[in-house]
Amino acid sequence: MGQEFDVAVEGRAYLLRPDTPKEGLMRQPRAGETEDELSEPLRSSARESNLVMRPPRVTPNTNYILEATEYAQQQGKFLEFHRAAYKAYWEDREDLGDLTVIQGLARAVSLDAEELMERLNNHHYSETVMGQYQEALKYGIQGIPTFLVGNLIFTGAHPYEIFKSAINKVLEGEAENPAA
Repeated sequence: MGQEFDVAVEGRAYLLRPDTPKEGLMRQPRAGETEDELSEPLRSSARESNLVMRPPRVTPNTNYILEATEYAQQQGKFLEFHRAAYKAYWEDREDLGDLTVIQGLARAVSLDAEELMERLNNHHYSETVMGQYQEALKYGIQGIPTFLVGNLIFTGAHPYEIFKSAINKVLEGEAENPAA
């Protein structure tokens, strides 16, 4: 996307299951899931979007990983960290609530893992994460991933063409109304 369009990607925190205990929960398989494939419609959606999504083993408490993502964003490494976290969770079935896993992700994308751990232990980004979550709720966001492209909002994994179409609509609108 970045090669075709001059776009900025900004990540925002959203707590999908805010009541998840700190240690996470063992995830129960859903009807229609196999060891390596999610149930429908996620299975088809992932395939259409060329994503690897294997059923996770744990539903993590996401506070730490969201705070770590905010740290990565402030260091200019949001997309790198996000991709590494995605792979760890959906492909490798890692527990993103585990500080050791997060520390490994930080190192993998050349972030200062020790500084990150210090900030996570001090809850440095807790207020930021909770503020972003509250803002999302205010706008009616109820799921992840949610994308805002101009004034278009959509939720879920989508093929590249959907994003391309949304960006083109925004760019066409700006061309028609340059004062916007």
